[in-house]
Amino acid sequence: MDLMLNAILLLLVSMVSIQSGATLAKNLFPALGAAGTSSMRLFFATLILAIIFRPWRTRLTSAQVKGVAFYGLSLGLMNLLFYFALERIPLGIAVALEFTGPLTVAILASQRKLDYLWAVVAAVGIVLLLPITEGSAHLDMLGMIFAIGAGFFWALYIVFGKKTSANVPGGVAASYGMAFAALVVLPFGFATAGTKLFDLSLVPLAFAVGIFSSALPYSLEMISLKKIPASTFGVLMSVEPAIGALAGLAFLHEELSLMQWLAIACVMISSLGSSLTSKKAVVPPLE
Repeated sequence: MDLMLNAILLLLVSMVSIQSGATLAKNLFPALGAAGTSSMRLFFATLILAIIFRPWRTRLTSAQVKGVAFYGLSLGLMNLLFYFALERIPLGIAVALEFTGPLTVAILASQRKLDYLWAVVAAVGIVLLLPITEGSAHLDMLGMIFAIGAGFFWALYIVFGKKTSANVPGGVAASYGMAFAALVVLPFGFATAGTKLFDLSLVPLAFAVGIFSSALPYSLEMISLKKIPASTFGVLMSVEPAIGALAGLAFLHEELSLMQWLAIACVMISSLGSSLTSKKAVVPPLE
């Protein structure tokens, strides 16, 4: 029981770490923009994971390289689009919209009629966030599209990640996947931020983003997953949109309307319901 409780606490710390990393990243936007910040995050995350797991000691076959490449491609585009969304809309709303990606994977994997109810609940949440309602009239539509696009690539990340993890050790797959993700995003970063990517004064904050958004939560997740069932993991993950909203409020002063909190609650209820009723739990990897 103590081990289970410790694992749950580690997972909660992991989610807080991810959302805290997102708030730090948003502070880099004025200097680097979304693409430049995403590039720095992935670069430092790649460096940290390489030091921890030393992936070069494992030789990959051409088929494994192909799988890791698709895994990294989806990871990179997921991160890039999520940061594009953060430039335009509050953190909590971006997380809620992005969460529709793994939620869709979970519902489709279940194939139970009851689970389609959760899809309807999530859809209600999305509708409540559209600028057609009074409470969300000020939201940037392009930012919402970016967040949903990030959710799409999060779904692909889960699919490719599951296939890759079956053929490549987890730490090695994550290291190479992160490297491919960095290669995908770096051209966008250079195109928008240019030589600012080499500004040494920004390195400490960018390094912190890499730690809190990737290296630390990934490590904590790996520990917790060994101690708790996938279904329990899915239930706990359902609170992440609320953590994102609270982090945005606490650190970025992003106040949400009652309608927006209700929309986030719909996504959380949908995720929770899917985790509790699905025959086969689908674990959504970290962002």
